[in-house]
Formats: sequence, structure tokens, C-alpha cells
Amino acid sequence: MNGVALRLDEKVALITGGSRGIGAETVRLFTLAGARVAFSYAKARPQAEALAATCGGPDHCRALQQELATPADGRALVEAAVAAFGRLDVLVVNHGIWPPEDAPIATMSEAQWRQTMGVNLDSVFGLAQAAVAQMLAQDRLVAGAPRGHIVLISSTAGQRGEANHADYAVTKGAMISLTKSLSSELAPQGIMVNCVAPGWVSTEMSAAALGHPEIGARIAAGIPVGRPGSTREIAGPVLFLCTPLAGFISGEVLNVNGGAVLVG
Repeated sequence: MNGVALRLDEKVALITGGSRGIGAETVRLFTLAGARVAFSYAKARPQAEALAATCGGPDHCRALQQELATPADGRALVEAAVAAFGRLDVLVVNHGIWPPEDAPIATMSEAQWRQTMGVNLDSVFGLAQAAVAQMLAQDRLVAGAPRGHIVLISSTAGQRGEANHADYAVTKGAMISLTKSLSSELAPQGIMVNCVAPGWVSTEMSAAALGHPEIGARIAAGIPVGRPGSTREIAGPVLFLCTPLAGFISGEVLNVNGGAVLVG
């Protein structure tokens, strides 16, 4: 009896923020599934190049340096990915910033607000715009199958808010609204748009908080399953949403946060 395979053979995927954390694990998983992958990084060149090499080198995986803060940045990245592999079938929008210090709305600087909006939202407009245009212009790999897949990464903050981090929460809430809007617009044209909403995940970025005796215990207590997620546990659902098994799913917000969104 044959097993069920989550395969993306012949597909080309662009994954933003792919040099570390959830993004890096998504790059690994997509290449294991047979996709050719382009991923972006901003500054971590050695880390990005090492990941690309371990995922098959330039014929299978390319690291593209690109700041993502404006719509033009997003369009430039899509153009570079298509130049690398000739087409685009999957876009995973994973990049983003979380200003580390609490910033009450009464004192949050306009510069912080604008930076968070630029990276987490404005660049996504350019990415989606260029990716959709490319997907609509190219031939489908399999007749009758979806023309393309877009997965936006939101968070629990986008659904229940985040005190002292309104800028971040606003952008992640926008990912959910954008998912629903793009799904309504693009599903009739064969492009499936979905969203994955993680909570706390064990990454370099969260290590300080999760490793703190008091803060880490408080975080775990707020997650029904009692622990933060792993990067593979986020990358797996992202992969699933881009396979034929998810061909009838569009406009979905998939909570992958151990149930935390229900109790926050």
C-alpha cells in the first residue's frame, strides 16, 4: 500500500525571511518535498548561504538578499525569484519584525509605527501583487490543478491583540484580512490564498523570553498544550496548504499555536 506523500515536485516556491527560524525550516521542508526554493534574507549572508547549500545548492535552492520595507522591495524579490527559477507557483510570506521593547500607544514613536508597517505590511502588498501577476501569466503545471498558492503568516496577536505592541498586532491582523480578500478575488482564478497563525515558537528570536525561568513558565502556562511550538510544527502546515491535499482550501486561517488563541 502506498503512503500519502506531501510533494511539490516541479513547483517553484518563494519564502520570505528564510534564513532562520520558521522560515529556514520551511525552506528545508519545501526542498525535501521536491520544490525548487528561493528565499530572502536581509543581513545573515553566511547563515543563508549555508542553508541554500545544504538544501541542494543553486539548482534547487537560492538565497536572495533583499530588504523588505516597501512595495518596490517586494516586487523586486519576486522578480529575482522568477529570474532564478523561471516561474513561481508558491509564495510564503514569513518575514516580519517584532520591536522588542514595549511601546504603549501614548508614547510609541511614529518612526517605529512606520517601520513596522513598512516591513510587515507595505512590502507584502508588493510581494502579493507581483506574485499574482506572475502566477496568472504562466501555464499551470497540471491541468485543472490550482494555478498557485499563497500562504501568509499571521499570529495570535493578529486575532486577540497585543498590549504595548499595537503596531505588530495591526500588521498581523491585516494578514488575516488580506487572506480573506485575496481568496475571494483569486480563488476563481485558481490561486489559493491561506494563512497560518502561530503563537510562541522556539526560535532564536524567542529564546531569551522562553529561556527565562519566570517568563518562560508564564508563557507555557498560557498555552493549552503546555509548551511552545517547534519550527517544524509550523512549517508542516504551511507545506500542507500548498499541496494537492489542500486543493479545496482557500481563505482559511489555520491556527497553529497549541490552542493559545482561545485562552489569551
